[in-house]
Amino acid sequence: MAIKSYQNQAELLVRDYLLADPFVPYTSVLGGILACKMVYDIMQLISSFYFRSYAALTKIQKIEWNNRGISTLHAIFITIMSVYFVIFADLFSDRRLAGLVIFRSSPLSTFVLGVSVGYFLADLGMIFWLYPSLGGMEYVLHHLFSLVSVAYSMLSGEGQFYTYMVLISEATTPGINLRWYLDTAGMKRSNTYLLNGLAIFFAWLGARVLLFFYIFYDVYLHSYQVNQMQPFGRLLVYGVPSVLAIMNLLWFAKIVKGLKKTLAKRQ
Repeated sequence: MAIKSYQNQAELLVRDYLLADPFVPYTSVLGGILACKMVYDIMQLISSFYFRSYAALTKIQKIEWNNRGISTLHAIFITIMSVYFVIFADLFSDRRLAGLVIFRSSPLSTFVLGVSVGYFLADLGMIFWLYPSLGGMEYVLHHLFSLVSVAYSMLSGEGQFYTYMVLISEATTPGINLRWYLDTAGMKRSNTYLLNGLAIFFAWLGARVLLFFYIFYDVYLHSYQVNQMQPFGRLLVYGVPSVLAIMNLLWFAKIVKGLKKTLAKRQ
């Protein structure tokens, strides 16, 4: 009975406060920031006990090690939720007769975007604080574009469908972070490093190249809906994916070059 009572109280808390429309943007963003802090501390604790190479890292390397743990968990979380909303949920389904897709949102979809906003704020703050140790200007631009787009979609309820489509591209982040971990741990010549490079190539091709071509095609098909958005919203839908696509292609060229180099050394 006591467990059932606590469960009911937790459900009421989530429904009446965390997912209540007026509070969603604030609770989700704050929750995202607090989750980042918690994951950072857990990464630091676990790595100290279970990874021998962690103790030999410099202070900046340890910070980046912990920080990449945050970005990996965020990427897994937001990829799963993005795939759910774009493919499996009824919220953005064409079969649902509930107004234009471009204006659809729900407390849960807004909450998830808020968690992502919290992550981008926390990560951008660390990048600025330790600039350029955790990433150069390309990372700053990527995070700024992502932050503004996700925050606008969260606050206005506009364009959440395309926001989630773009966020599927975060599926490549765990592989990129694993590559950094392998390199830092001195495993650059291992078979795992080679397989990781191949996985990054195919994941990047699918989630950051081909996916964006499909996004442009879908935006073109639904341009009559996009044009009904607020001017700033239209600018984000047309502009941000275009800028990110260019950055993705430039990074993809580096990935191909690096993979060729790795394969040449193996031969």
